[in-house]
Amino acid sequence: MMKFITEEYLRDLYKKEPFNTYQLNQGERLTPGARQYLSDRGIKMLNEVSCNNKKIPEAKQSKTLAVENNNNKKKLCYKLKSVEALFLVTSSDILNEDIILAQNIIALGKKVTNIRKFIEGKSQLESLSCQECAGMNSTNFYNDIDDCFEITEFYVQLEKSKEILKLHTLRCALHELDPYVIEVYEEDDNNLGKDVIKNINSIINLLSQMICSIVGGKRCQRKN
Repeated sequence: MMKFITEEYLRDLYKKEPFNTYQLNQGERLTPGARQYLSDRGIKMLNEVSCNNKKIPEAKQSKTLAVENNNNKKKLCYKLKSVEALFLVTSSDILNEDIILAQNIIALGKKVTNIRKFIEGKSQLESLSCQECAGMNSTNFYNDIDDCFEITEFYVQLEKSKEILKLHTLRCALHELDPYVIEVYEEDDNNLGKDVIKNINSIINLLSQMICSIVGGKRCQRKN
């Protein structure tokens, strides 16, 4: 199982004991933020290839990395297709109960499709507009700000429990995409991976706003 080294982990490690070099162990990868943290501090990263006496030919190494990245991209695109299908199934399931909500879910599903097509090189990335509320604004709308509140068995008792739970399921499916995106864009210097993750976060945050509106009407549950 792949272990991702985050910026927060490196910061804590550096506070305990400053270091000039950092070496990844087998099965570990840096997140884009962690890689940027090492770069900003001038910390050199050692890897198993550079420490190995048997050097891999550059051409062969590049080919291997290209094949690995292509496989990672396929995994991400198939994962995105599964999420797209989940959006369609969800909209179909609640169409009779709330046609407006079903239409909004379909619209968000199209944004997931746009992300997949962007990764496949078939489209430009389309950003969602921020819909500000008491707990979200333009400064945090594209960030991973976690769920507004925990969905527990309590919400099964509510009148619109079906809609709440299905929206939460969509949100969880989107949260699972992060490691796949990081794998594809690990070596990217153009921040494309960060742009993709920002778009995913914005979809998650819109789903959170939908859940809040169902549970508490116009009240922001994050602030309560």
